[in-house]
Amino acid sequence: MFVLSGSSNLPLAKKLAKKLACELTPVELSRFPNSEARVWIKSGNINDTAVVLQSFSDPADNHILEFCLLVDAVRRLGAKQIVVVIPWMGYCIQDKIFRRGEPLSARVVADIIQSTKVDSIITVDLHNETTLGFFNTPLIHLSANPLFVEFFKKKGNIDVLVAPDIGAAKESGQMARELGLPLATISKKRDLNTGKVTILGIEGEVKGKRVLITDDFISTGSTLIQTAEYLKKRGATKVTVAVTHHLFVPGVQEKLEKSQIDELYISDTIKNQYPQSKLLQVLSLAGIIAEAIKSRI
Repeated sequence: MFVLSGSSNLPLAKKLAKKLACELTPVELSRFPNSEARVWIKSGNINDTAVVLQSFSDPADNHILEFCLLVDAVRRLGAKQIVVVIPWMGYCIQDKIFRRGEPLSARVVADIIQSTKVDSIITVDLHNETTLGFFNTPLIHLSANPLFVEFFKKKGNIDVLVAPDIGAAKESGQMARELGLPLATISKKRDLNTGKVTILGIEGEVKGKRVLITDDFISTGSTLIQTAEYLKKRGATKVTVAVTHHLFVPGVQEKLEKSQIDELYISDTIKNQYPQSKLLQVLSLAGIIAEAIKSRI
């Protein structure tokens, strides 16, 4: 087996290769003088299964094109089977059309991925599961929930799990049951014109409790920060957050550091941009991804 990585998330690729008991195949990624991407796989032949890992994180457009070039190069070196791992699928948040004249961006990116003619695709916590319907290529859709459940079962120190909105109540409820915790659900409304979120209330008791908020991604962090402040005002003694994807939008981590959030756990679907942070802690999905690959080949 060969494991290859684009430039977006080399740390996760190295961990994945180790879990699969193989070396990470050297890939030289550079730019031509006119700024076009240049990909060179430093291997004579790839006469086995090839696993290509690339997160479509910022800059998403560059990483998507680099991914396409890398897959093409892998195929030309004779790979018998190509499995691609896309821990964060950029544009997956854009899964609806709100105004006439807009593209369905998540569908466009799904089509780009499939245009590379890979044999199977592995994704993690897509924002909306309806995005799965955009794919015809065999796909394994993983969740970071088992990673967080295992971690918090060992860690303990959580009294209540909080669903950040009604839409997340089903998935948060499943995690709460697995952790043996009660569930509290926040209700909120969003102004469709301004995007401002207003918290209306909470169903469940958090006073005097250590709470855990779970969500799929952090973008601006505004709603998460607002939620943490609300929970502290309602009497929560500690606010812990577990999120699959941290998009590392510039300036957001600094705001999170100053917020009422006491602990922030993320997975490594996107390369950590703040390794020195005392608030931020990263849990690796390499083991879960490796097991999914083994089940596919």
